[in-house]
Amino acid sequence: LGVLAPAVAARVCPPAAAALLTAYLAVQLAYCVSLKHVLVVDLVAVTTGFVMRAVIGGLALGIPLSRWFLITTGFGALFVVAAKRYSEAVQMTGKAGATRALLTEYTTGYLRFVWQLAAGVAVLGYCLWALEEGGVPHTGVLPWRQLSVVAFVLAVLRYAVFADRGTAGEPEDVVLGDRALAVIGLLWAAMYALAVADW
Repeated sequence: LGVLAPAVAARVCPPAAAALLTAYLAVQLAYCVSLKHVLVVDLVAVTTGFVMRAVIGGLALGIPLSRWFLITTGFGALFVVAAKRYSEAVQMTGKAGATRALLTEYTTGYLRFVWQLAAGVAVLGYCLWALEEGGVPHTGVLPWRQLSVVAFVLAVLRYAVFADRGTAGEPEDVVLGDRALAVIGLLWAAMYALAVADW
């Protein structure tokens, strides 16, 4: 599949998408072989994987990606990755050897700092995008793009509850298992759709 995916992408997508997909696979291989054992670099490698997947999607579909999208995606991914590591570190306290060795080199204070910093920058990037002037003038009933900031911030705050408790080990379990977070996500999606439709 690792060989087939870039080959298919080279046939059906723009060349940049296929090249980035190949680079993504190289980063994943490097992570599995060595990067996951290097302090801080492991966080960056996983975060980079999330960002590369988002960019590949944009390139494949011909969607221009703004700098705010890249900032929000990058720091949002770092928030989730650092919260996962923080949760793993909290849960392994007193259980030496129960999980990946690299976690013993991080302090919970450092990981908490990283996910809090990343959450703040992701929120700032989203706000700057939502409140940016220019482009198509707003003609809809309400400024849905600007209002979507509320749902985005609520989602980050809700996810941070699980991060703070040390129970954000598996992001998909948090997102799919928390009803309030699911409702906030649906509200955000509805506001975003209304903004795109300029309703």
